[in-house]
Amino acid sequence: MAANTDSNLMIKLSTQELNRINTAEFQEMKKFPIVLVLDNVRSMHNIGSAFRTADAFAITKICLCGITAQPPHREIDKTALGATNSVKWEYFEHTTAAIRQLKDDSYQVWAIEQLQTSQNLQEFEPQSGVKYALVFGNEVNGVSDEALAECIGGIEIPQFGTKHSFNIVISIGIVVWDFFSKLKFH
Repeated sequence: MAANTDSNLMIKLSTQELNRINTAEFQEMKKFPIVLVLDNVRSMHNIGSAFRTADAFAITKICLCGITAQPPHREIDKTALGATNSVKWEYFEHTTAAIRQLKDDSYQVWAIEQLQTSQNLQEFEPQSGVKYALVFGNEVNGVSDEALAECIGGIEIPQFGTKHSFNIVISIGIVVWDFFSKLKFH
């Protein structure tokens, strides 16, 4: 592999060159038809990272449920980096209440969980024109049984190592990117 020369230097784009929209423009733009449902997520850093990922993919909103902390909070802000100001969110005391409201609003609700009946993510084909709510569970216990009972089914991210789970934020990034790439680029 050839080393970089002056004619092919890799130079990072400046913040100005990225041409990012501002918060007001973000709030007015059409959103990707996905809602994240955070079912009793403990870590405020994970919550903040979920907001940042939601902002990056311009998803519809986040439902914060149960013990999941709510903005504003400095521990959430450490990783959200302002995304709590751009991404719409709503708090529900019970995850089942959030799911029932989403179903009433014509969302298909899927748990991101390892179930006997889960579909592998690479085989799951999201349909254009369908609104999806994706339930991500607690860092230790996963999606609660009560929430699972309200979902259409489960979607599982294939894994090949010795561990049996990803960090919730990694799971959110993988799943949302998969949906985004299948719906936007195909």
